[in-house]
Amino acid sequence: MPGFLANQTRRRLFFALTLIAVLLALAVSWYVEWIIGLSAFLLLAGVVFQWLRSEKKAELALEEYIATLTYRVKKVGEDIVSDLPMGIILYDEERKLVWSNKYITELLAEEESIIGRHLVEMIPKLEAVLDQAELRGTFRFEDVTFAFIHEPEERKIHLFDQTEFQQLQVKYKQEQVVFIQVHVDNIDEVSQSLDEQRRALLLSEVTKMIDQWAKDVGIYLRRTSSDKFFGVLTEQTLKRLEEGRFDILDTVREKTSNNRVPITLSIGVGSGADDFVQNGQLAQSSLDIALGRGGDQAAVKRGTGKVTFYGGKSNAVEKRTRVRARVISHALKDLIKESDYVFVMGHKGPDMDSVGSALGVLKAVEVNEKQGFIVLDLSQPAPGITRLLEEIKQDEDIAKHFISPAKALELKTEESLLVMVDMHKPSLALESKLIDQIPRRVVIDHHRRGEEFIPDPLLVYIEPYASSTSELVTELLEYQSSRIQMHPLEATAMLAGIVVDTNHFAFRTGSRTFEAASYLRHHGADTGLIQKLLKEDKEQFVLRAKMVEDAELYRGNIAISVAEMSEKYGQVLIAQAADTLLKMNRVVASFVLSQRADGVVTISARSLGDLNVQVIMEKMGGGGHLTNAATQLEDTNVEEALEQVKSVIDEHIEGREEG
Repeated sequence: MPGFLANQTRRRLFFALTLIAVLLALAVSWYVEWIIGLSAFLLLAGVVFQWLRSEKKAELALEEYIATLTYRVKKVGEDIVSDLPMGIILYDEERKLVWSNKYITELLAEEESIIGRHLVEMIPKLEAVLDQAELRGTFRFEDVTFAFIHEPEERKIHLFDQTEFQQLQVKYKQEQVVFIQVHVDNIDEVSQSLDEQRRALLLSEVTKMIDQWAKDVGIYLRRTSSDKFFGVLTEQTLKRLEEGRFDILDTVREKTSNNRVPITLSIGVGSGADDFVQNGQLAQSSLDIALGRGGDQAAVKRGTGKVTFYGGKSNAVEKRTRVRARVISHALKDLIKESDYVFVMGHKGPDMDSVGSALGVLKAVEVNEKQGFIVLDLSQPAPGITRLLEEIKQDEDIAKHFISPAKALELKTEESLLVMVDMHKPSLALESKLIDQIPRRVVIDHHRRGEEFIPDPLLVYIEPYASSTSELVTELLEYQSSRIQMHPLEATAMLAGIVVDTNHFAFRTGSRTFEAASYLRHHGADTGLIQKLLKEDKEQFVLRAKMVEDAELYRGNIAISVAEMSEKYGQVLIAQAADTLLKMNRVVASFVLSQRADGVVTISARSLGDLNVQVIMEKMGGGGHLTNAATQLEDTNVEEALEQVKSVIDEHIEGREEG
């Protein structure tokens, strides 16, 4: 085509130059002799006629060439569109197919014509695309994963086969590197009474079980110390472990159950991070959380920050040492001495344990000759500890150390220290602003550590094996000074915290619990005053009895009681009702639900240890211990909360049975 046009241009230029030359010659000859000029004119006319004739032929040839080329291009274009390795669909206002390329025809494998048929009838997944007017996305049709581009204004859909790419993505995710740390929780405690040979045999047996498990599931595992292992696996292997709910936990515990105390494992897993360093940090953090929750469980922490827990079926065994308590006590002493003010804060809805342990920390501050305050407004109502606060108000020396959260925010400085007792979650703090504004923080708690945690504390003392935070603080006080003098009310409040959290020494009570109680009794704790502080009104007793009477047995041995909507129950009362239900015959766990005056539904859960109420409450946004837990639900009612409790119980029991 370009050569054809170039020849035509050259021909026209040659003719124009020739015509000019002939005209000049004609003019000259006409001027000399008109006969010669006439002859030249006729010759010129003949030349022009021949030129016009050739031009006409050239135009016809050009038109024919263009027509042929257009046909060929159109045909090639239709063939290309029809044979594209992607689908093109055109539809009308009624969502019926008006045209599609060969790809769509072969995809649907229809023998009859598909023109005029409804799109959703042929490809049901397109209904969502059309209804929501999505412009881009993916869907699956039969065994093929499609990416689509939807152009609603043109009523056109492009489909691209993304199956191989999707499979590649899945394979990439499955082969992502995951780090795992396995810790044998109590090998030292269990083997203390064993001779070297039996200790070596026990350790060898446990190591063999762990190694065999690693080989069976596909983990590259190496022991880094006598009780620690480090391993590498893939996301696909991790998925299988999660589906099996880390059954190695049960295997080790059951096969060592002939010991006085079974061996348990704690497992930390880190996955989904951008690099190996972060995965390693996640694995270590997960292990710390698992240990902080009492061990005998696995914690899987992903790059998103989400933590998933497995196991935790056995009760926490008392295994903390006096050495650790002494080290923590000395570290706390140093932090107190480096501070100008020490603020002690518990959780929302203060109870005996949080106030008692706060008084204990305040005594440690006084022993180290620093100024301390307990963040709790004595003028505000506090159901459950009203009598204790009244006793405190009557003692000016103790009451002057209680300040409101607003006053604490005024007094705090850069050198201040914040000690949080009986809680480790910022959302449960009596005043979360203090956590944000006081960077020097200490956490002392006996609850199993959850996913939410106080950011960057200087010192953490979390012992889920302890009965209460008051017990932990009592041990810390023993190492603060040998000449410590406690006010009887302080010792009484701390002992009351232990009494309440152990339900009068019935649950979560170890030898150290009685040692702490003995220490407090020696320093003036008044058991008679404790009985006075824990007395309840007749109306409260009747309400609690009513909740016990209305309880139903779910799944044969789980007592569930729902407080009447006409009554508003405090947290202490429903906790007492849960404790009472647990004393009933055949009951292995109890749940009591009530709606507070502000509309929040509160749930108290208790267990004898056969059912892990902590895991159940965690799934509902709460937490606690294996035998003692609670949660609070907003934007719901009691009926919906009851259905949710039953659903989570079913899921937990059935999942445990499957595991």
